Parts: sequence; structure tokens; C-alpha cells
Amino acid sequence: MQILKRNIELKVDDSLMRVYVASPKPAGKYPGIVFYSDIYQLGDAIIRLINYLAGFGYVVAAPEIFHRIEPIGSVIEPNDLGRMRGNDDARRTLISEYDADTRAVIDFLKHESSVIADQIGTLGFCIGGHLAMRAAFESEIEACVACYPTGIPIGKLGKGVADTIHRFEEIKTEILLIFGTEDPHISEHDRHTIINALENAKIHHQFFAYEAEHTFMRDDGYRYDPVAATSAWSQIIAFLERKFRR
Repeated sequence: MQILKRNIELKVDDSLMRVYVASPKPAGKYPGIVFYSDIYQLGDAIIRLINYLAGFGYVVAAPEIFHRIEPIGSVIEPNDLGRMRGNDDARRTLISEYDADTRAVIDFLKHESSVIADQIGTLGFCIGGHLAMRAAFESEIEACVACYPTGIPIGKLGKGVADTIHRFEEIKTEILLIFGTEDPHISEHDRHTIINALENAKIHHQFFAYEAEHTFMRDDGYRYDPVAATSAWSQIIAFLERKFRR
């Protein structure tokens, strides 16, 4: 399916947040997805992931997660200096600010003419996977995909300690988790901690673990694994199609 691409700006807490929106080209109404990048924001590799998902029939809205710190349109390079910069941006962002951004994107999708208002999901990578899990606290979210979500067991997300894992019982939708077993940022112990917490909260979930490293779905780095990424995407698309009964 061909797609349309545009940027919009939403005002959140007196800050302008650029949101990249990719949507199906054929006229109609589609499910909406709140999409979260990793710490490098909306670079080419992430844009390709957004566009790919939109091509399956979703209106995908991806905010710049550090808009209060970085100039509009900033892309952080995925190298050592960029990693330090992105992690510093994350540490300087309040948990409540991330949550306010989520609320703004959901409200945008609910009122977007091409979106089915009661079919909204969320998907994210790395820090974005953690943000997707927090987005699932919102009542409108009907499906959540978290790809190698970082920081959940210890509350590492932004300034202060995130209470995400302690609020799992608030989640009313199903969760799909994608992990890499060679991921040093999410150890086997952390994976079990997340899964056990979901089970204890009685949250319906499923997970897939690939023999791959962190960020294995980004196609611009040495850790990219096209076979694992293709398999993960097949699970993600099947999950979303089932959740939205398409």
C-alpha cells in the first residue's frame, strides 16, 4: 500500500512537538498507532520503520520525544557521541512530560479524520518500547507492541524514577514484547522480571525472543539482523491485525 507523509506540530506544555505522520494513501479510515523512536529520534532508519508499518494500513504518528530540549527536526546520530547526547536528553525529561506527549498524540489521532477513533495502538523501540508500555495505561490504547523496551525493571526512563512496572495492573489491553537474547541492555533476568510482572498483573501478553542484539531491527547499524527483524515484523503485523480485527 502506498503512503502519504507529513509533519505536524502539537503544542504540549508550551513546547512545540513535531510529529511525523505516515498514513495510507487510499482514502478511508484506518487504525492509528502512537509510535515511539529510540533515543536518536526520527532519523532515516526510524522513518523507514514508520513508513513500513503505515503501508500495512495504519495511520502512524511519531513524536520527537526530546522536543523540549532539542531544536525541532533534530536527528541524533547513532554513534557514541549521539548515544551520550540522547541518554542525557532522556535524563533531563520528566516522566510526566513523556506522559503529556503521549496524551497529545492520542488526542490528535482520535480527532484525525482518517483514523478509526476507537482503534488506537502503540509501538516503540528501546526507550520507545518503555514509552509504549506507559502509553498502554491510557484507556484508548487497544494494542501495545514494545520492542526491546529498556529501563522498565529499575524505572530508568527520564528525570526521576518511572513507576511503570508497578502500574502494570492499569493496562487493559494485550502486550506484544520483542526481545533479543544477546541484548546487554535487557538481560535475561530483566526479561523475566517484565514477563513475571505482567503475569502477576494478569495482563494478557505474548513475547518473542530472537538470538539477536539490541536494536537488531534498525537497518543502519552493525547489530542489524534482517532475518530476525523480518520475523519480528511478521509477528507484529499479525498481532495488530488480530487486535484490530482487520
